[in-house]
Amino acid sequence: MIMSPSSEEMTEDRRDKEDDTLRRILLEVAYDGTGYHGFARLKDDPETIEGHLNSALSALTGEDIEVIGASRTDSGVHALKNVAVFDTKSSVPTENFPRAVNTKLPEDIRVRRAACVPPDFHPRHTDVIKTYRYEIDNESIPDPLKARYAAFYCGELDTERMSQAGAYLIGSHDFRSFCSVHTQSTTTVREVTGVDVTREGSSVFITVSGHGFLYNMVRIIAGTLMDVGRGRLAPEEVRDILYAVDREKNPSPTAQAKGLTLVDMVFSEL
Repeated sequence: MIMSPSSEEMTEDRRDKEDDTLRRILLEVAYDGTGYHGFARLKDDPETIEGHLNSALSALTGEDIEVIGASRTDSGVHALKNVAVFDTKSSVPTENFPRAVNTKLPEDIRVRRAACVPPDFHPRHTDVIKTYRYEIDNESIPDPLKARYAAFYCGELDTERMSQAGAYLIGSHDFRSFCSVHTQSTTTVREVTGVDVTREGSSVFITVSGHGFLYNMVRIIAGTLMDVGRGRLAPEEVRDILYAVDREKNPSPTAQAKGLTLVDMVFSEL
C-alpha cells in the first residue's frame, strides 16, 4: 500500500526546496571610511568594506560569500548609500539580513536595507545615477565634530563663482583633466548630470551627480572648484581645463578623501 505524504512532510519538503533556491540579494550599505582602505577587497588586507561584508555574510550563511559592489570608493571615503549584491541559498529571510549581518560587522559599517533583485542584476553593469557630496568646513577654527567628514579651509570661498565653474562640467565630456593619471579605465568620457555648490552655515557642500566617475574624479572636481572659490582660478578657466583633456594642465590638487561621501544611487532597473 502506497502511503500519501502527510501535510507536515509536504511542508518540510517545500521548505527544503526553498532553501536550495539561489537568491540574489541587494544590500544598501553605509560606512565611515576613515579606518578602511576603500571599498574593494585588497589581497592580504582585511581592512576594506568588501572584506568585512564577505566575512560577515559568510559567517552568517555558512557559505563562501563574495559581494559585488556598485562603487569602489577610495580609502577614507564614506558612504550613506553604497550598494552590494551577493548570491545565497541561505534560509535567512531577505528582510532579516540587515539586523543579522550587522551583529557581525564593525559598528562603523552598517547594512541599512536588503531586497531581492533579479538573478542577472549587476550593480556595475546597470544604468545608475550616483551622487557624491563633498563637505568643506569653512570657518576660522576647525569644528572637531566635522574633523572626520569634512576638509577644513579657513579662507573665504565664493560659492557663486564655484557654481558658475561647476556648470561647465555638466554633460558628457572627456574628463581626463579631472582624473588620476593612474586610472585604468578604457575611456575617460563620462556624463555628469549635476553640479551644485551650496552653503549651510559654516559648511560648503559640492554635490556631483552622474552616470559614473573616474578614479579620484569627484575629489579633483572638488579641489578645482575650491581653487575657483578662493580666487586662484576664474570660472571660465575650468572650461579650458576640461577641454585640455590633460591632468597635467589642471593645477588644482585632489581634495582630501575624508570630505567625500557617496550619498545616493538610483538604478533605472529598480
